[in-house]
Formats: sequence, structure tokens, C-alpha cells
Amino acid sequence: MSIRHLHKLFKPSSVAVVGASNRAGTVGNLVMRNLLQGGFSGPIMPVNPKYTSVAGVLTYPDVASLAQVPDMAVICTPPKVVPQIVEQLVALGTTAAITITAGMTREETGEGRTAADDMMDAARHGGMRILGPNCLGLLVPGIGLNASFSHLPADPGRIAFVSQSGALCTAVLDWARTHEIGFSHFVSLGDGLDVDFGDVIDYLGSDPGTRAILLYIESIRERRNFMSAARAAARNKPIVVIKSGRVAEGARAAASHTGALAGADDVFDAAIRRAGMLRVNRVDELFAAVETLARSRPPRGDRLAILTNGGGIGVMAVDELVTQGGHLARLSDDVMEKLNAVLPPTWSHNNPIDIIGDAPGERYTQAVEILSAAKEVDALLVMHAPTATASATGTAEAVIGAAGKSPGRLLTSWVGGDTVMPARRMFSDAGIPTFETPEQAVGAFMHMVNYRRNQETLMETPPSAPAEFTPATATARLIIEGTLASGHDMVSEPEAKAVLAAYGIPTVETHIATTPEEAADKAAEMGFPVALKILSPNISHKSDMGGVDLFLDSRPSVISAAENMVATIKKAAPHADLQGFSVQRMAQRPGAHELIVGIATDPIFGPVILFGQGGTAVEVIGDRAVALPPLNMSLARDLVRRTRVARLLHGYRDRPPIDLDALSLTLLQVSQLAVDIPEIAELDINPLFADENGVLALDARIRLQHPPPQSERLAIRPYPRELEEPFTLRSGRKVLLRPIRPEDEPNHYEFLSKLTPEDIRFRFFGLVGELPHTEMARLTQIDYDREMAFIATAETPGGTDETLGVVRTVTDPDNERAEYAIVVRSDLKGQKLGWKMLDKMVRYCRQRGTKQVVGQVLRENRRMLDLVKSMGFKTRNLISEPVVEVTLTL
Repeated sequence: MSIRHLHKLFKPSSVAVVGASNRAGTVGNLVMRNLLQGGFSGPIMPVNPKYTSVAGVLTYPDVASLAQVPDMAVICTPPKVVPQIVEQLVALGTTAAITITAGMTREETGEGRTAADDMMDAARHGGMRILGPNCLGLLVPGIGLNASFSHLPADPGRIAFVSQSGALCTAVLDWARTHEIGFSHFVSLGDGLDVDFGDVIDYLGSDPGTRAILLYIESIRERRNFMSAARAAARNKPIVVIKSGRVAEGARAAASHTGALAGADDVFDAAIRRAGMLRVNRVDELFAAVETLARSRPPRGDRLAILTNGGGIGVMAVDELVTQGGHLARLSDDVMEKLNAVLPPTWSHNNPIDIIGDAPGERYTQAVEILSAAKEVDALLVMHAPTATASATGTAEAVIGAAGKSPGRLLTSWVGGDTVMPARRMFSDAGIPTFETPEQAVGAFMHMVNYRRNQETLMETPPSAPAEFTPATATARLIIEGTLASGHDMVSEPEAKAVLAAYGIPTVETHIATTPEEAADKAAEMGFPVALKILSPNISHKSDMGGVDLFLDSRPSVISAAENMVATIKKAAPHADLQGFSVQRMAQRPGAHELIVGIATDPIFGPVILFGQGGTAVEVIGDRAVALPPLNMSLARDLVRRTRVARLLHGYRDRPPIDLDALSLTLLQVSQLAVDIPEIAELDINPLFADENGVLALDARIRLQHPPPQSERLAIRPYPRELEEPFTLRSGRKVLLRPIRPEDEPNHYEFLSKLTPEDIRFRFFGLVGELPHTEMARLTQIDYDREMAFIATAETPGGTDETLGVVRTVTDPDNERAEYAIVVRSDLKGQKLGWKMLDKMVRYCRQRGTKQVVGQVLRENRRMLDLVKSMGFKTRNLISEPVVEVTLTL
């Protein structure tokens, strides 16, 4: 991932068009026409040896003849000559190009290579950035740049649209022109061989002219780049996504279109949620969601009040709300009394609040004011169907007036056609979201709800695990390596349970026996009743093959079951390698829920954690949710919440609620297993018993992959435990230097409260009040892939940990410069803690290949200036400010 030279792509001062043409209808002709008509102020230089001029502009015979080095080139030539053109542009010094040409990946150039391979080699040699190939091009209306062959220009605006599909780009441009929607950037990625979603999101995330980013995605090539960029940008502005391939057939079509793997749709949903983005299903929803998010406050919850003058449209709204997972607000007695006082006796006396077809504007006003002030109402949808007794514009004017007293919580739907169009325009002019149908309005409300939930997931401070666990990773690795050394990819059930036990997951006692008689001996030692299972690396689902027998209560029953099991399986699977039996104590947990917890490997996002209702009918029931590792306790609870079985786990009738902390901890432990052991391709714990006494794994299945995948197999970089480092202060106090974690937020508030005013001024260059949660979350919930913060923690006399200091760096996506900041409590000055923390950060930056560490220090902060000079930093006074810039070249 890199934004290197992207400013030349998105803000060029000059453009060359290689393959420009006078032949009507050709791509080279259309690109030249669009560039000239777009109002681009810089030089436009056509290149084509067949013409002396194109569209009246002097044309150059080849790239080498260009009068100046273009910032960006648009290539519209046949595939076989594109690599040579890129070589020539690189030699000239051009650092950005748009390759519109299609068929690059199919044009063979010999020795198994394609024209696309040769083009990318030439581009990398000169550090050139390539948009495409096989793309529509690029439009930046604010600077008059239309470097595309689109049939329409784009109007200026503050929304960026990025798409893998060129055809969808033209359709969206057409749709946006009709609806008077403008764009800051309109980007067609095409095959995305170089510039990809992560790069563009990174650029647009910090672009002040872009207030929202819309994405059409068919597939993701660089999972970690995409997640890092999306999580960073989503903290600053809304990102709304359409992902095609929601069903298997669509996914296959998307994969064949992009030439990339298509992952599972529920995994993509999990990634969207984890990154704080919002997913929609239709193009019109993209723009409606952006407008709603821009014009409304995110609701506190999903409780909607519906005010209407027609029962039918109210029922339609309720149906849509419940279908999408929202809830009708339950009106309190106090609110009911207030409504009774102003509404006619025939009103519905319930939510939806049907105020009857003849409702005038005054009735709407009174009801809106009451409902907007109700604490049990998170948002209010006001609807109107045209009647002969009430004016559509008059009621709209009344609602607009009432909405001003409680801005941001109101949505409207004036249902109909020409009669209500003026009212809709009134709402739009007043900045109030308005929709043509009840379903669209409710959909917009749920967009706000889901966006708020996703943002909260992005910003939430997780509680600490109820019990810190230290996994016996070495033990687990020995088991995994032993299985691989034996030539198998399936871990035996007893060994799989041993892996779980190494990570602190409670398992049922299990032993291995090679003969029916030995199985009976093991059963007698454990105590009856027992469960008997066949042991074979070739049989995964044992119960389907007759390889499981339960509640065996004597030696003869065990021997008989074992003999029958072998006979049955030899008949059904004669080539299976039967290695014996596993004998386990029957778990007596009456009333326990049967759940499934597992690990799967998605082709796009890598390892994912699965949770749902378990048992033998797990595939039929289909109740599951997935999440990307690493998990914390909050994310684990959210994973559980997204399943249907979650409602049962909270208890019902005579069944008490389960120990949710124990279940969440198990999910966290499985997540850590996925992080630590890359050889695990699949893991199933099914069933996992869960009740008020905790959890118990009854059966486990692990499939391995060898060799393990690359180091960046995880979509999100996990907590880097290997960077923890102990340190002893001069006073003898033991300190741990470690990366910051989201769970550190409470201690971070305490740490900031103990800083002196001078400490704060030296760190923040001014006095700051107490930071809100959203700001503190930015400091404690970091992306370890692109920023780092080390804190110094020590144990207090009371046995709790406290934070003594913090040093952090934020590195640009190209890993060129890391900007640092550091603060240590004043009462710890002279303990060498500041030196140790900054030295640790410098070592970390050097290890990851960062070229420079830079910072700014107030001139009066002599202690810090002396420290950085002693470490080799160069200093430079900034004349206009009382600040010294310090730089260390690594």
C-alpha cells in the first residue's frame, strides 16, 4: 500500500494522451474530447505517429518527443505496445499513468508472461503508479480533469466514488446527473494491478475536499492494506460500500470479472463492520445513505417512532423496520398522556401514531414536538399521504418548523407523485432527509443504526478478559508439528483437544485406545458412562460414518460397540486408516446449550472466527456469525449477539443465562490460537456445551495446511506481544514497556490526569481539557500496521497497573517518515524512562525499515532537546513558530 505519486494522478498539472485519435468513437478520441471539454487548465499533449494534430492540438510522434515531462499519461493503445510505452514514460520521468487498455492479462509475451506483467515491471523500475488496466479512467471535476472515455462528465461535489466496474461507473454517472449529485473524485480501478482500494482510500481519507467515500467492490486483493486504510479513513468520514457477489453465483461471476478470488459474503460483512464502514445493496442506497448520514445525527439506538396520517403506509413501515432488525419505540404513559391531550380520540393510541387522514399541520407540529422529546424514541419517521382535506406543503412546513427544535433525529416520507414533489423539495432545502416510500425511509434509518453500531465497534473500549490466560503455545506447536511430520493434515480428536487445553479451553477427559479391549480398560478407569469414537485421519465427520457411540455403561458394551464400529466403517470406507478409538467421559450437563466455535480460512481475508448454534444439524440450522481475528471481549460478545441462538443464551423460562464471560473468553482463546498457529486452516469445536457453570468442549476437529501461509495472512495485525520489554528504573522499580491496547483507555485517562500543566503543554503545545471518548479511542485503539504507541506500565502498591509514560509514532503509508511524540510523568524525570522509551521506538522504526523519525519540540523544552541531541537527532528552528523540528535519519 502506498500513496506515493498519487498526487500526480489525482492533481496533475499536465497530461499526455498516448494513442490519441481523430477517429470518432475510439477510446483515444473520446479521452481527448473529454479532456479538452472538461476545462483542464494544464497542457494536454496527444501522442500518435499517425497524426500531426488531434482535435486541433499539436500531436507528438512518440513519448520521447514530448515538449515537457507530463505529470500523468493516459494510455489508450493496443495491449502489446503498452509495456514499451510505460518504459518510455518512466525514462522521461513521468510518475503516474492511467492504462485504459483492456486485455493486458491475456496478451502473452513469452515464457509464461503477459503484457500486464511486463507493464508492471517497467512501472516498478521507475516508481510509476498505474491506474488500471481495463478501466474507464479518472474524473476530478474540481480541477476540470476528465481523463476517461465516459459518455458524460461529472459535476463537482464532495463525494468520491471508486469502482472496479467501468460499466457501473457510466451507469452511476448517468444516475447522478439525473439526481444532481456531484463528485470530488470518480475513479475506475479496473483490474487494479497497482493502484487499489487501499491506496485510493488512503488518499481520499485525508483529502479535505472529500466528505464521503463510496465504493463498488467485487473483490479485494490486498486484505491488510484494505483494512488498514478503511479503518483509518472511516474515523474521519463515512465510507459506504456496495459489494457484489452476495450469493454464490454472483460471487463466481465477480471472480471471473476481476480475475481475483471471491471470499464468503458473511466474511466480507464482518470486515465492513470491523472497519466502521456501512454496506448497502443498491446504487440508489449508496447516495441516500451518504445524504442521511450527512444530514442526521446517528441515533442512540434502533427504536423508531412512526407518525403518519394513513394506517396502511404505517404498517408498511413497521414491516420493513422489523424485517431489517429495528424496533418500534414503546411509548411511555407520560408520552401517551401528552398525545391524548392534543390528538383526536380516534388516533391509533399506539406506535405507529396514526393521527388520521384529515390531520392539519398543527396536529403534526404538536405530535412531532412530543415525540422528538421522548427519551424512549431514538428517531422519528414522519409520513404523509395526500388527501383532499390537508395540504402536503402546509404539513411539510409545519413539520420543518417543529423539527428545528430537535435537529438531526427526523426522517420524512411524503408518499405520492406530483402532488407531494414540492413538499419533498421543501424538506431537501431544509436539510431534512426525505424519501419517496416508507421502505426507503426505514432503510435509511437502519443505515444510520448500522453505521452507528459499526462506528461504536471501531471506537469501543473493550473490558479486560475475566481471567488473563497465558497459552502454552509451545505445547500446541509440538502437537501440530507431530501431525504434519506424520504426513497427515487432520489432527486426531484427542490431540485436537490437547491443543485446546493448551489454550485454556475446558475439554472433556479423553484417552486413546488401539483395541476394543483397551478401550474398555480406559472406560473402566475413567468411570461409566463413556462415549466411544473411531480414530482415523481419513474420517472427519465420524457420526455420519457410524463412528460414534454414546452412553456406554459397561465393559462389554464398550467392546461390542468398538467391534461393530470397525465392521461398519470397513464396509463403508474400506480404505480408511483405522488407528483405534478415542474414549471420553460422557459429559453430564443437562440443559446446556450446544454451540459451535471454529476457525475457517477465507481466500480474501484469511483466518476468521465462527460462532453459532451447534450439534449434528449445524449445517441445516445455519445459525452462525463470523468475525476477523484478533478478538477482544467486546468483539467476542458482538459475535455472539449476531446469532439467533444468542437470545436463548440469556435465559428463558426455567433455563438460567449462560456464563457469557466464559463463552467470550473461549472465543478470545480460539482467536489467539488462529493468530499463533498459522498451520491451522480449519478448527471446529462442535459441540461446545455452554451453561451457567461455564463451557466444555466435547469434540474438536483441526485441519492443517503446510507450509503455512505468508506472515500477513491476517487481515488485521494482532497485538505484537513480541515487542514487550521489561525495564528497571534507577529507583529499582520494575516497568514493562509494551504496545498500547484498547483496554488501556481507563488507565490512560488516569495517566493524563497525573500530568502537570507543563507536561501537557510540552506534549500538546497548549492546555487541553479532558479528552472525549472518541479522541481517547484514537490514542489507544491503533492500527499496529501503520502506527505504534509504547506505554510504560508498572504495578501500584494496590496491585493494579498504572501508566507512567507513552511514546507514539504515526508513519506515512510509504514508510518514509514516522512522526513521534512522547510524554512521561514529571515525578519520574531523571529515571531514564524517557530515554528508554524513545530508544525503543527508534529501534522499532529502524527494524521496520522507516527512513526518518521526526518530531517537533518547544524551544523551552530543554530536557527533551538535550535527550534527542544525545541520540543523534538533527535540529532545525522553525522561524515562524516557537518550535524546533528534530530529525533522525535511520
